[in-house]
Parts: sequence; structure tokens; C-alpha cells
Amino acid sequence: MSESTQVIRGGEFLIRETTASEIFIPEEWTEEQLMMKQMTLDFVAQRILPILDRIEDQEEGLVPSLMEEAGELGLVGSSVPEIYGGLGLDFKTTMLITEAIGGAHSFSVSFSAHTGIGTLPILYYGNEAQKQKWIPGLASGKLKGCYCLTEPSAGSDANSGKTKATLSEDGKHYIINGQKMWITNGGFADVMIVFAKIDDDEKLTAFIIDAHSEGISKNPEEKKMGIKGSSTRQIFYNDVHVPVENLLYEREQGFKIAVNILNIGRIKLGGAVIGASKDALTHTIQYANEREQFGRPISKYGAIRYKLAEAAIRIYSAESANYRATQNIDDAIAALKADGMEHGQATLKGIADYAPECAIMKVLASEVLDYTVDEAVQVFGGMGYSAETRVELAYRDARINRIFEGTNEINRMLIVDMILKKAMKGDLDLMTPAMAISSELTGVPDFASPPSDVFEAHLGFVRNIKKAVLMVAGAAAQKLMMSLGKEQEILMNIADMTIWTYTIESTVLRVQKLAGIRGGEEEVELQKAIMRVYTYEASEWIHSAGKEALLGFAEGDELKMMLMGMRRFCKTEDFNTKEARQLIAQHLIKEEAYKL
Repeated sequence: MSESTQVIRGGEFLIRETTASEIFIPEEWTEEQLMMKQMTLDFVAQRILPILDRIEDQEEGLVPSLMEEAGELGLVGSSVPEIYGGLGLDFKTTMLITEAIGGAHSFSVSFSAHTGIGTLPILYYGNEAQKQKWIPGLASGKLKGCYCLTEPSAGSDANSGKTKATLSEDGKHYIINGQKMWITNGGFADVMIVFAKIDDDEKLTAFIIDAHSEGISKNPEEKKMGIKGSSTRQIFYNDVHVPVENLLYEREQGFKIAVNILNIGRIKLGGAVIGASKDALTHTIQYANEREQFGRPISKYGAIRYKLAEAAIRIYSAESANYRATQNIDDAIAALKADGMEHGQATLKGIADYAPECAIMKVLASEVLDYTVDEAVQVFGGMGYSAETRVELAYRDARINRIFEGTNEINRMLIVDMILKKAMKGDLDLMTPAMAISSELTGVPDFASPPSDVFEAHLGFVRNIKKAVLMVAGAAAQKLMMSLGKEQEILMNIADMTIWTYTIESTVLRVQKLAGIRGGEEEVELQKAIMRVYTYEASEWIHSAGKEALLGFAEGDELKMMLMGMRRFCKTEDFNTKEARQLIAQHLIKEEAYKL
């Protein structure tokens, strides 16, 4: 990216055009980054997959020892600066490692919880003494971390937690009382990030607690639908004495820590489930090539090919969006550091600016994984329902991802809320383009044919689709005003439109940039097929969601005018999608893997 290019702000994609040169695409990984990915994949293949049954049975000490092995390879401390014993890699490279670990089933959850929410609060919010004491052990895997936020009465509404902290009479300790639930790594963690309210405070404060402290007790391991190999415990704190120096950051700033760490967790979850999706699809392609019915492999049949191709299309599009957002975050962090901001603060601020994109990736990618594993079970048929196969395991493991890091419903509403708040603060000018669209609706439609260049034509489709989003969001905000926040169905419609718009644009820009790298449009026929199918089908989804939203609040001539606008703005090209999917499926079948 040239220095003269103004870095796009979080959420600004709705009102600003992005060029292919501004985004990062996975085809641009360096040799060193690909080596890190391969090392991670080899670790999963050699040390995790052969002993999945032992991991699923929660063999005593097994996952902690595997975490230490991952630490010896540098994987656990990839995002930790070298001065604290880590590798100090940029955000984008740590995302690639997260993707590569994504196919490790339950271990991926344990790993992600430790390296993310179990380590980053101290790394980004701890003082120097706290970092020196805890981070080297966490970065090496010798210490294992967990994050204790959720309570029986405080899930999505985390700030309503009842765990209390009281200063001891001698002023040397905070005495913690309360309980936490659904704590990943709770059974073997050495370090806990615990959120509690001091005295009668309205807001949470975060504490670093030695998990071996007196007064901590745990319920037995939770019985779960999936991710059975990950430790999930309910934890009780009964007069636990925590040294005052273990208060993390500032009093009543715990919710701020929780929100910002969740932003990181959301986009990292997006990366992990993309890895899981690729792994599940590869497994499915191989089975389709091996399984014969009516005298030939089932991969020869159109119904099966549709499933393989459609999963690949959705994975490719989600991957395109995820690494676009990841590069934006890296660029924002670099710019803040160049202005003199400390690395940890720059990382938090950079990621916070892209909180809408983080939520988009969490929702999009978790639902792509659900689609992929569901179709994987279907391709496997009866064997897919058998515990003998990994797709049965993948199917059960996938389901939690739509609940982790804030439910997808909460994240959908956050996407719209965060973008509207940016507009109200003046960070995004949504009003000007929304007003222009209102004028366009009453004007004469442009019936000109799309450009002959396939990429310019698709970028034209994207421009119009953005108008559809802005039209619906603007009309809803104007009509419903302060009550919009209570209209959850409409908010989720708008969120879906926003998610798919971001993903279409990311996919088009990726394929356009790839064509430039490879020397022409004819060199990316396969990727172009993916782009065309995804644009076609996602624009239909956007039209449907927009129409549903409009019918929920508009009426009369205004409704008729906007419904006409929806049809106009969501119009793309009609083409033979069956042929395009066949091309994609044939490539996957030949490669016997997700290789795009």
C-alpha cells in the first residue's frame, strides 16, 4: 500500500470505494509466513489428529502438555513481543497461525482461549511488573490462562455480573466472592483473568488471579454437545485473597477490557473457523472421490458437486473478507505506532476502530463453517452420522462458534449499532450518501449496460448494493429514530445486508488483484467463477433481507418507491451458475482438497 493512500476507517467500506491495490489477499503471503502456517498444520496433523480420542476423553494432563509443545514451537507466543519471550509477529501472521490451528477440533478452542482472552488482557492492559511476572510463562505455554467473565445471570449482559471484590482491612488484598461459568481451560489454568465489582461499583474491574489460590473451587467438567476435549468448568471464589497489585489496568475499567479483548476474539474466531471449514471440506472431497454408488464415485454426481462447490465459494469469500479486515487492522496499528503510540495501546486502538468488521467476520465465518459441516455430513450420508468419522465430530464442534464471543444475534445488532454510533460521532458521513440515494430514487434510472470488463462490472454491482444498504438503514433510522434499537428483526436484516456487501466487495477485489498479479483475467477463470456466483447469490440474499426490513416499517408510496429501489440496486448479471459451480467442483475433485 502506498504511503499516500488514506487508510480506510472501520465501517467506512459502506460509503467509500476501495481499490484492489489497497487490500491484502492470501496469495500474497511471504515464504516465511507460509512456513509458519505449514509448521502449525504439521503440528496439528502429527500431534493432535492421531490422538483426538484421547483429547476428547480429557485424558489428565494431555492438553496442557500439548500446549507446552505448541509453546516450544513458538505458536503460543506468536503475538507476544520478543522482550516477553514471544515471536512478536504482526497481527496478520498470527491470524494465519490461528487459521492453521482451526482444524484441531477441541484443541483449537483450548489454544485460542489461552493465546487470546487468557493472555492478551495482561499483555495489553497490564503494567510492566504484571507483564514481567506473567507473560513469559503464558507465552511459553508453561503457564495456562483462562478468562472468567460469564456468570449464571450475566451472559450477553456481562456488566450485570454479581461477583464482588472487597478491600481487606490491611489494604493489601482484594477479597473475591462469586462464581463464573462456561470457563474454557478452567480445569487446568494457572492464571485467571477474573471480572468483579469492587464494593458498590456499577462497573466491572479486572483482576489477575493465581488459579491455585486458596478459596477457589470448581465443579466437574461440563458435559457438552461438542468441543468435548476442551476443559469447561464452573468456578467458585470463596474469600479468595488477591494482592492489590493484581488489579488489572484501572478500577471500573473491566468492561472496557472485556469489550476490546472480545473484538480481537471475534476476528480471530473468524480465522479459526475458516481453517476448520477448509479442513472439513477437504475431508469431504476425499470421501466423495472414494465413495462409490451406482458404479462410480459420488463426486461424479451434480448434487454432490453443487455441495462441494458452494462450500468452497463461501469459504473463499469469507477468507477474502477476513484477511482484508486483518490487513486494515495491521495498517492501523502500524500508523498509530509510527505516531509514537506504544505497541499494546496501538493494537487495541487499531482493532477497536474495526470493531464492526470484527463482528462481521465472527458472524460470517461461523455460519460458513456451519454450512460446510452440515453439507459434509450430508455427503458422507449414514457414515456422516457415525462417531467413526471426523465429520460427525466437526459437525458437533462447529455449533458453539455461533455462541462464542457474543452470540451471532448480539453481534449482528452490534454491527449496525457501532456503525451508526460512528456516524453520530462524526467519524463516518452516512448522511450525505443516504440523502443522495433518496434523490436518486425519485430520478430517472440509468439503463446503461454494465462495463464489458468483468471486474469493473462487478464493482458497479457493489456500488449499487451499498446504496441498497444505505437506503434501508437510512430510512429505518429516520422513521424509527430512537426506537430502532428495539426493532431487532430489522437490525438483523440490515446487519445481514452489511455482512454480505462487505464480503462481495472483498471477493471481487481479491480476484481483481489476483488477475493483476497473474497477468490477466484468463489466468483466474476458477476464482472468477467463485466471484460471479457469490455476487449473484449474495445480492439475492441482500434483496430479500432488504425487502423484509422495508416491509417491517415502511408503507404506502414510500414503501413502493423503496421496493423498486431495492430491485434496481440489487440487480446483477444473469448467467449459468450451474456451469460455474461445475468448474469449481471439478477443480476441487481433481486436487482432492480445498486448494484455491
